[in-house]
Amino acid sequence: MDKIIYSSEAEVRGSYDVIVAGAGASGICAAVAAAREGARVALAERYGVVGGNLTAGFVGPILGSVGSGTMRDELVDLLEVPDNDWIGETGKAHNVEKAKLTLERFVDSPNIDVFLQSQVSHVLKEGNRVTGVVLSTAEGPVALKAPVVIDATGDAVVSFLAGAEIEKGREDGLMQPVTLEFTIDGVDENKGLICIGDVDNVELGGMRFLDWCQIQADKGLIPQKIAAVRLHPTVIPGQRQVNTTQVNGVDITRPEGIFKADLELREQMFLLEKFLRENLPGYENIRITGSGTTTGVRESRRVMGDYVIDADELAAGCRFPDVIVHKALFIVDIHNPAGAGQAEAKIQYCQPYDLPYRCFLPRGLEGLLVTGRCISGTHRAHASYRVMSICMAMGEAVGVAAALSASRGVTPRDLPVTVLQDRLTAKGVDLFSK
Repeated sequence: MDKIIYSSEAEVRGSYDVIVAGAGASGICAAVAAAREGARVALAERYGVVGGNLTAGFVGPILGSVGSGTMRDELVDLLEVPDNDWIGETGKAHNVEKAKLTLERFVDSPNIDVFLQSQVSHVLKEGNRVTGVVLSTAEGPVALKAPVVIDATGDAVVSFLAGAEIEKGREDGLMQPVTLEFTIDGVDENKGLICIGDVDNVELGGMRFLDWCQIQADKGLIPQKIAAVRLHPTVIPGQRQVNTTQVNGVDITRPEGIFKADLELREQMFLLEKFLRENLPGYENIRITGSGTTTGVRESRRVMGDYVIDADELAAGCRFPDVIVHKALFIVDIHNPAGAGQAEAKIQYCQPYDLPYRCFLPRGLEGLLVTGRCISGTHRAHASYRVMSICMAMGEAVGVAAALSASRGVTPRDLPVTVLQDRLTAKGVDLFSK
């Protein structure tokens, strides 16, 4: 492979206490939490809107749960979905268009400078310490400096560029499939069923709906890989959030394959619209009203940290002395990397578990925290903690950690975890209840 060496100047646009790269569910919580601690924060986002999967990704409902008192509670209230449950049985997807404004108001703070349409392209380092980032903008490269950087990119872009130890996927390297979620309206609520996914036994005509879908796939009416048709209600009557499209074998960190995947996903959207309209009672008058502007990614890079958590610990409801996220809960939800449906014959349920501070500290690097789906865990563990409720609580915790580290003049690794825990509990975050 040919390579070139080039150099470029970057104007330093600001020095901050904390830089947060990525303004998804975890990143916005990290930025706001740090700002509320008095830190001056830069929040950099590659898209033209904050919210990540809450907005650009069209993902809903907000799944998973955590202990009380976190920003997860605040955000579901702001998004007007306070009754959302951990698995989606009673929860509803939020209004995505309204969320775009709501979440911009959420991060609009005198202590936060937001850089939209700004992709991290380089990482500034002194030895093994991360000291800032370079953003690719319409004006060219722009540098931001800070003693603490938070990688909330989902794809671990900052960590990768900084030289962190990275893992992808399961042992064969395959990752969970990508999906493009979309919204339909026109559903007759008197007849139109709801199906939250593989754990749902809702029936259609005396048969489990998902079994009926599989029969339709066997007939060739829909592709086998999208036979698990998931139809979530939204806060707007007559709407459904459709989480069904699927393309396997995509590594979202390699740009060569993204276009073809997006093209296939959008073809599947309209195929599904036609299938539902023609075959499902209550869906005769549906139409697509919106979809994600970016491919929905379940899995890419994971950053290996001071501790690597595994799914057996989650299933057992593990507790840790350095807990910073408490009572996290979701199933080990592995969408099949090599085919349709679930990767495992039996879905593994978990007990409410802790996530320790060590999972957020990349091995061998200082001045850097990770948050969201790229924290330190195994492929199977990641399939549980990757959901948005848990990611929101992660972001708040590392945002506070970053602000405390900056104000004390220490690296995140040298910050006593008891100091962080005391501050979180003082804010009302439950870390230690049974």
